[in-house]
Amino acid sequence: IQLAEREKAIWHQANYDFLTGLPNRRLFQDRLSHKIDRVIRTHKSFALLLIDLDGFKEVNDTLGHDQGDQMLIEASNRIQNCLRKSDTIARLGGDEFVVILNDIENRGSVETVAQKILDTLMRPFKLKDTAFISASIGITLCPKDSLEMVELLKNADQAMYAAKENGRNKFNYFTPEMQQSAMTRMLLVKELRQAIQEEQFEVFYQPIIDFKQNRIYKAEALIRWRHPERGLVSPIQFIPVLEDTGLITEVGEWIFIQAAQQANKLRQTFDSDFQISVNASPIQFHNQSVIDWIDLLNGMSISPHVVAIEITENTLMETTRVVSEHLLRLRDNGFQVSLDDFGTGYSSLAYLKKFDIDFIKIDQSFVRNLSTHSSDLALCEAIIVMSHKLGLKVIAEGVENEEQMNLLSDAGCDYGQGYFFSKPVDSESFEQFLLEFDAQNAPSEKMMQS
Repeated sequence: IQLAEREKAIWHQANYDFLTGLPNRRLFQDRLSHKIDRVIRTHKSFALLLIDLDGFKEVNDTLGHDQGDQMLIEASNRIQNCLRKSDTIARLGGDEFVVILNDIENRGSVETVAQKILDTLMRPFKLKDTAFISASIGITLCPKDSLEMVELLKNADQAMYAAKENGRNKFNYFTPEMQQSAMTRMLLVKELRQAIQEEQFEVFYQPIIDFKQNRIYKAEALIRWRHPERGLVSPIQFIPVLEDTGLITEVGEWIFIQAAQQANKLRQTFDSDFQISVNASPIQFHNQSVIDWIDLLNGMSISPHVVAIEITENTLMETTRVVSEHLLRLRDNGFQVSLDDFGTGYSSLAYLKKFDIDFIKIDQSFVRNLSTHSSDLALCEAIIVMSHKLGLKVIAEGVENEEQMNLLSDAGCDYGQGYFFSKPVDSESFEQFLLEFDAQNAPSEKMMQS
């Protein structure tokens, strides 16, 4: 009897999740296989729902893993209460749950259950402190979408990520277009890894003009991918993939080194104050790679003043301790910080003071339609006055014509950046541009004598 009990306990441990008591991945896959066999025999459909909790990581980080565990237990109970006894629920691991809805009649019945799950997970969780999460649900149908277990799970996963990308707290059905998109992305990841190995990336530079002095001693470093077949590929197409895959760490470090060396060279040959801005993503703050930049500059005997770290409002709004610590450590080591896309997010003025931001970049969406007496001009003027009161310098992005430049300059904006001055160019062209700009704007001999 003892042996039988022990075997039963071992079987239970191997097939059920220790935390929630739900079937685990192993038992679920066994049940899913049987469900597919039943569909083949009876021609009755079922729906597979993959549920991922939105915001669960923040609960773990702020309240602790014990409270996170309590939330997972409560979430599993809430999901289970939305189902029939004939349906199946399992925990795949982490904050992912999966559900099989048996013998579905139509999409309406599936959507009713999916919405009930979303609604119940939106209710507050009474933990040590009240906590809130939501969920993203991916839905795939059997046999309509596939009769293969691996395919169904992959379909549900793709649909779930589509729900996340569409704003979270919603469900999304799998479509064949998602499969094509996934294949395209897989190929892109493969090509990006090859691009790193074969050094296909280049750093381009876009000048930043000092309006008051009509002088250039700042620029922004921007990555370009020179694909062997497609030519220059837009960063919009590959930067998000670099971030999702973590490749941004390796590529970002390479950009940083190139920009630092270029800025240091220009300090010696062109202007002793020259500085180049380098973009840093939230991923690079989380994995600590930005802290490595301190040692990289020390190893090259380059001053941290040659580089400004450019971050977005999303990075500034990251309340995790590690991001705050890294940002402050960079400041303590002499790096200046520029806040990109200002006015498009929800950053608090308190954050500007806390992290001692040096530059604010007015987003180009405010500059694009600038004209006398326009609301965009009023917004730009307000940002400039507020920034100066806080001791910050202002850079306007997306300057494309003389009128925009004059309006911004008259409003007291410190710097301008955009195609009116120069598009981003490679290092050689950039240096040539600096020489030509300097020659065109040098004071005449008569002015120097006076």
